Amino acid sequence: MSKNQVDLNFPKGGVFFIIIGVLGLILFSKSTVTIGPGEGGVIFETLGDGINTSKTYGEGFNILMPWNKMIVRKVRQQSISDEMNVLSVNGLEVKVNGTIWYEPEFQNLGSLIKTKGEDYERELLDPAVNAAARSVVGRYTPEQLYSSKRDVIEQEILDEVRLVLEGQFLTVKRVLVEDVKLPPTIKQAIERKLKQEQESLEYEFRLVTAQKEAEKVIIDAKGKAESNRILSASLTDKILQDKGIEATVKLSESPNSKVIVIG
Repeated sequence: MSKNQVDLNFPKGGVFFIIIGVLGLILFSKSTVTIGPGEGGVIFETLGDGINTSKTYGEGFNILMPWNKMIVRKVRQQSISDEMNVLSVNGLEVKVNGTIWYEPEFQNLGSLIKTKGEDYERELLDPAVNAAARSVVGRYTPEQLYSSKRDVIEQEILDEVRLVLEGQFLTVKRVLVEDVKLPPTIKQAIERKLKQEQESLEYEFRLVTAQKEAEKVIIDAKGKAESNRILSASLTDKILQDKGIEATVKLSESPNSKVIVIG
């Protein structure tokens, strides 16, 4: 083999190895996935039956066949907020702003995605929350929604959402009703009524306080009168005479005394 032949063959071998190296890098990049903190992954088998529901992959470095795909979703607790138009028990439209905390079931992430798709919040969670909110809010008057029933409403919505999502591989942790918006005229009427009720309670409190003070004065007066009556009944002429003598003796002992009149 001549020197010229060696020089001609070498570049061809180098190109071949470069191509092999590039293909290897591509295959490696297609075969590895890093799952971040608070995330989980399921494999979509392109040449198989689609989503593999038997295993959920956790955080860290994972290797898969290059023709498969790893679907990665958050599996820690998450929240979504929404504003819903609902009707009260008397048919008045109100707007409810709320937030819901939810968490996919880690072991069943594959089943969740296979049955509801990757956008399972929109397909599953949103309809359940809206249906529960309409059902619960429809039991109350605007005044109850505006004032005293917020905690009860939150718990009832949570209970209904959990009932709807039972067996759907999605856990709802908490529901928070942040604001209930009523039409301005209704809101003003409720505020006026609440103000009048507060003023009435304050007036009743003042009346009760004044009545108790009056009763106290009467009791004190009766006590003093009874004391005077008992004292008067016990003061006989002999006792008064002894008291007068006792006072005269004390007066005579005073260094400033000059004249003592008896009788």
